Amino acid sequence: MNPGQTAPTTSAGNNAFLDLLARIRPEIERRIESRFDAKVARTRTYGPDVAAMVEAARELTVRGGKRFRAGLIAAGFQVTAGEGPLEAAIDAGVAFELLQTYLLIQDDWMDGDTTRRGGPSVHAALTARLGDPQRGASSAILASDLTWGLALETLSSIDLPAPRLLEVLRLFLRVHEDVVIGQQIDVLGKAEDVEAMHDLKTGSYTVRGPLLLGAALAGAPNALREGLVRFAAPIGIAFQLRDDLLGTFGDPAETGKPVGNDLVAGKRTALVAEAHRLASENELSALVRVLGRPDASEAEIRAATGAIVSSGARRAVEDRLHALCDEAEAISGGLGVSAAGRALLMGAVAALRVPRSRGPEGRA
Repeated sequence: MNPGQTAPTTSAGNNAFLDLLARIRPEIERRIESRFDAKVARTRTYGPDVAAMVEAARELTVRGGKRFRAGLIAAGFQVTAGEGPLEAAIDAGVAFELLQTYLLIQDDWMDGDTTRRGGPSVHAALTARLGDPQRGASSAILASDLTWGLALETLSSIDLPAPRLLEVLRLFLRVHEDVVIGQQIDVLGKAEDVEAMHDLKTGSYTVRGPLLLGAALAGAPNALREGLVRFAAPIGIAFQLRDDLLGTFGDPAETGKPVGNDLVAGKRTALVAEAHRLASENELSALVRVLGRPDASEAEIRAATGAIVSSGARRAVEDRLHALCDEAEAISGGLGVSAAGRALLMGAVAALRVPRSRGPEGRA
């Protein structure tokens, strides 16, 4: 799974979407903590090691995350309903953040990652707590299961007419299914089209799903929903490309991962795909020496990232990301939404853009 994408950190300024996100984020954080606190209190009656399972999931959830998906839910709601109370959208945002935690826990276990958001991954934290890797991993999977249940509990408690709530729940379950299918394709290594795989793993649950969920909460007509699907298609891919760039070239202080982390983890990123297409024999050799090798030296990682730059792969991915953002901006103009609604959508696009690296081949 690729649920661990680093959310945009662009300052709000005149960005309507980031302004909205800044307004709702404190309440989302408060509700996340409140829901976890209730679960921790219940599980403590069964002993401290049982409660530790929930506490580890809680710690990961509150430790970081820009709540970008929750912001998109609120944006989809406001694009449909205009200004007004955001109670339902905030609760749905909480549910989506819990879905994020559930996926992160399993993602880290599958990838063998011991750190996440500047702290231990859940399976690593529970291994340290329980003193056994098998128990730690088993407890982490159970923690993810409990968090998924908490997400469904949160979403199903929203005060909506029953038919609309059922529709929202079905949409949420479809997003979950898309991520699972995309992950299986990735695990099998049979993805012929990297962007198609990312549409399932990232586009659905990072952009399209949240936007549609917010619109569904507000009772959006079918025409608007179809328009949001068109808008979300390029943005979902752009989000993944942005994450691919950060996973190889990003500042560890922002990503919570070391430079080149995606390479040593053996991830099939767009950068790797472009390098295979564009790299010379020597550049490709430098890249292959690092792919999937957690024990790669810093010098080998520098050589691999340098090969991605010199081959033009980095610039190709950057250009593709900006082209996708341009496409989404053009689509937003034809959705028939209010000026305020379009400003929200344009703000989400702007938050995904990354500065192009300098030099004709993308040299930093």
